Amino acid sequence: MSGQPNTRLNDLFGLAGWSKGELARMVNRQAAAMGHPQLATDTSRVRRWIDMGETPRDPVPRVLAALFTERLGRVVTIEDLGFDRHGRAGKRNDVRNPKNPDGVPWAPERTAAVLTEFTGMDLMLNRRGLVGAGAALATGSVLSSAMHDWLHTDPVLSADAPRLHDPLHADPAGFDRYEAAPIGSQEIDALERSVDVFRAWDASRGGGLQRKAVVGQLNEVGGMLAYRHPDHLQRRLWGVAANLAVLAGWMSHDIGLEPTAQKYFVIAAHAAREGGDRPRAGEALSRAARQMVHLGRPGEALDLMKLAKSGSGEETLPRTRAMLHTIEAWAQASLGRGQAMRRTLGEAEELFVSDKGDVPPPSWMQMFDEADLHGMQALAFRTLAEHDPAAATIAQHHAKQALELRVGGRQRSKIFDYISLASACFIADDPEQADRYARLALVSMGETSSHRTWDRLREMYRLTSQYAGYGKIQDLREEIQLALPQAPVKRSRVADI
Repeated sequence: MSGQPNTRLNDLFGLAGWSKGELARMVNRQAAAMGHPQLATDTSRVRRWIDMGETPRDPVPRVLAALFTERLGRVVTIEDLGFDRHGRAGKRNDVRNPKNPDGVPWAPERTAAVLTEFTGMDLMLNRRGLVGAGAALATGSVLSSAMHDWLHTDPVLSADAPRLHDPLHADPAGFDRYEAAPIGSQEIDALERSVDVFRAWDASRGGGLQRKAVVGQLNEVGGMLAYRHPDHLQRRLWGVAANLAVLAGWMSHDIGLEPTAQKYFVIAAHAAREGGDRPRAGEALSRAARQMVHLGRPGEALDLMKLAKSGSGEETLPRTRAMLHTIEAWAQASLGRGQAMRRTLGEAEELFVSDKGDVPPPSWMQMFDEADLHGMQALAFRTLAEHDPAAATIAQHHAKQALELRVGGRQRSKIFDYISLASACFIADDPEQADRYARLALVSMGETSSHRTWDRLREMYRLTSQYAGYGKIQDLREEIQLALPQAPVKRSRVADI
């Protein structure tokens, strides 16, 4: 053993509030329930894990992960406990590297194991109605620093993954999964179609209603990835995993499960890179950047966007680069950097129109069209209007353009456009028009399960206070109060589209 305390385990142990004896007894009971009745842990062993840095033998790390997950109401992985995966009893590696406190990036061959374990724990929390209390959100600068060198290296799958004598050999992939089996191109075709269905549902109805289905599908794919398939199939399967992980993260973000969302975005970046798709890895990190702006941390979002743009590689299509620029512009607007924001949005427009469409966009970019470009511009200018009210008029123009271009099935985006437009009208001292567009948003909000629409509505509600004496606006304020959930959790900034 190392003789050094396991600070990660100690921190979680303190949060859980158990005694060492209680934890030992629970480990024995949980192990028996998981099919290991022979396990016999006592107080002295728990003390050695925590105080001396000893790594227990399998299955104890998995047992502990399950116990802490249930106790804390958030996913706790083996790495979170400070243990090496598949480790033997004895010396613990120093996972508490201050430059990489969350253990990212992890070794390529461990991605399927991390993915499967995390989704399995997430599903368990869903079954028991827990909501992620007490989880910590890593800072954007920490993620960017940890992943910089990794994302800039050659992402080709054949160079990353270990070769095995048996091309269909199955490695252990973590916690509580079915026996993996090889699959073929038809099964992957079906998985790719399912991603399109989930993506369309999310755009229409929000993340709350289908999140568990997406997480469950991702868990299944993690089991499939335990096998080494032929390279062309393995790359496609990693692509499915990346797309599902982004969706799981976006849906988690949409309903306020922020640490869970961030973990899925990181998993998606890993999966995309292992599949040789650096642009997809960069887009996954851009989702984490959007999340940071949403939570009032635009400086950290800019750190992530710098990595997302540089790590995406030269093969990134102009439209994808345009989308990345709009997120960067939103972060700049949140900091009141109007000149930088305008320059970045101008570059986004140029990139967007330069994309001739001669190369088909990847499936994950098909949602970003001209309407989304205007929607993001509206959001950026509306956000800048908090610092420079003159920007509100331009925000109105882009929001109206976005609404005119929106096609069916994008209900959540339309709601965001209406709220951006109404907010810009309030800032521009046009309460009559603001009232009109705010009511259009309210009519549609009951059709989605997006908590982010509530966040945006709260921001708009704040802008109504100076017009509380107006009859129409007072009625609107009362309607907004009825539409919002009771005792809302305060959010730092407006949400994204």
